Amino acid sequence: MGHTTRRVRSSRVEIAPNAVDAEVLLEWYGATARDLPWRRAGVTAWQILMSEIMLQQTPVVRVEPIWREWVARWPVPSAMAAATPAEVLRAWGKLGYPRRALRLHECARVLATEHGDEVPTDVDVLLGLPGIGAYTARAVACFAYGQRVPVVDTNVRRVVARAVHGRAEAGNPSSRDLPETEALLPQRIDHAAVFSAALMELGATICTARNPDCTRCPLPRCAWIAAGRPVGETVRRTQKYEGTDRQARGRLLDVLRDATGPVERFRLDLAWTRDIGQRDRALDSLLVDGLIEQTPDGLFALAGEGRLSEGS
Repeated sequence: MGHTTRRVRSSRVEIAPNAVDAEVLLEWYGATARDLPWRRAGVTAWQILMSEIMLQQTPVVRVEPIWREWVARWPVPSAMAAATPAEVLRAWGKLGYPRRALRLHECARVLATEHGDEVPTDVDVLLGLPGIGAYTARAVACFAYGQRVPVVDTNVRRVVARAVHGRAEAGNPSSRDLPETEALLPQRIDHAAVFSAALMELGATICTARNPDCTRCPLPRCAWIAAGRPVGETVRRTQKYEGTDRQARGRLLDVLRDATGPVERFRLDLAWTRDIGQRDRALDSLLVDGLIEQTPDGLFALAGEGRLSEGS
């Protein structure tokens, strides 16, 4: 695979480039990788960017049908840029964290006006786009353009923690994550991009957080297994949704997504009656986030739709 002997030193351990057997992992990925639509030939960088934004904190099964709809509706950035923020928010549906949809809409406008309707290839340029953070920039550079850049998400960090460091859990994100992951990448650029996808796939499907299926793991060496699978220190708690501010925000947004224009305040009040203070807090946060707006006559609407009531 053309490995070098370069090592990246961290505060805890040196990472040998063959600490994860790249050849074995690539062979496993080629034989077992999930057939996800954004991995197929012919998918553009813009469409991969949309998938990466949608997949943040959202399962594949929920993302796939919405992504397909968006690819058909907005195949290029300028198509989305021509839509209103409200149209994008409605199309986002219940994927969660709807600010992602607004930021992607802003990004589409910048791509259409400043980048010739193309997604840049350079990580630093990508980082300058609205809503694009370090992970997304590197993921696009890697998966859309095949660049040899480390792509580090929760799944990758967990695989590295176990296979390389012998720890059950990755712990908090660290400045070591990128150089350690980069040290594992094959030198061949075309292999490096696939290797990044394979690491992610391994963490998502086998080396999972709660129930890792070590009997199916393709790696011939794993420091965690060698250490006897020591238990991590983190106490995992199921993140509740019922009764949270997030749920309240979602109920208020549902009212506005289902409406054809601005609505009166009482419609929103009826959507969340269990806690008036929480409802007011949720409404204020939606306004601050720019997801909704209030018209001069006191009605509420999705972003960009408040002006529909003016002059009516």
